[in-house]
Amino acid sequence: MKINRILQVLIILVLPFLFLMSAVRVLITPGYAAFEYQRSWFPKDPYGMSKDERLVWSRYAINYLTNDEDISYLGDLRFEDDKEVFNARELEHMIDVKKVVKTSLTVWYALLGFTFAVLMWFVIMGAWKPLRQGLIGGAWLTVGLIVALIIFIAVSFNNLFDRFHQLFFKDGTWLFYESDTLIRLFPLTFWRDAFILVSVLTLLFAGLLLIIFGVISKVRKNKQKKSLATP
Repeated sequence: MKINRILQVLIILVLPFLFLMSAVRVLITPGYAAFEYQRSWFPKDPYGMSKDERLVWSRYAINYLTNDEDISYLGDLRFEDDKEVFNARELEHMIDVKKVVKTSLTVWYALLGFTFAVLMWFVIMGAWKPLRQGLIGGAWLTVGLIVALIIFIAVSFNNLFDRFHQLFFKDGTWLFYESDTLIRLFPLTFWRDAFILVSVLTLLFAGLLLIIFGVISKVRKNKQKKSLATP
């Protein structure tokens, strides 16, 4: 059926985004920041912010990206000396980041629903072959894209990081001083590790799917051999 072929292609194209966003969602939690700050080689704040302080303020920043609060959630924060935690430029950038995160998550949820509906269609129609080919094709496409991403990270992460921000944010709105809180909480090392972990998790998701189908295929072949060998 032509509809099966169309749905198969859509599955192949959608899976990389689903795997990638699933990995990203795992990292949009205070837990990832806590993991980074615990590492002995993570750079210390040159302006004296302690690990415990980083944990407190990063939790607010990360939670803001997924909650329903307005920017006052961050704008009302103050250090012990009553100085604002985030300045106006940082707050403006966080508003932009929240829009990108919320939009990406909305698309992710929608595509998850779409993918589930497509899977149910294939199951109800008994179209196992196009379903299997679509999932395997999507997994291999994911592997190819992530391998390319890892190469970019290894060759020039700084350039990749700049291009990423240029894609989603207006020029200059994502550049800050080293003394700004966002840089002190989330230095370049934080983002480099995030890109690496997202890549690894995405590969794991795709690899797990390929392993599952590999095992299923092997079991099927063994059954066929046994049936042929039976007199």
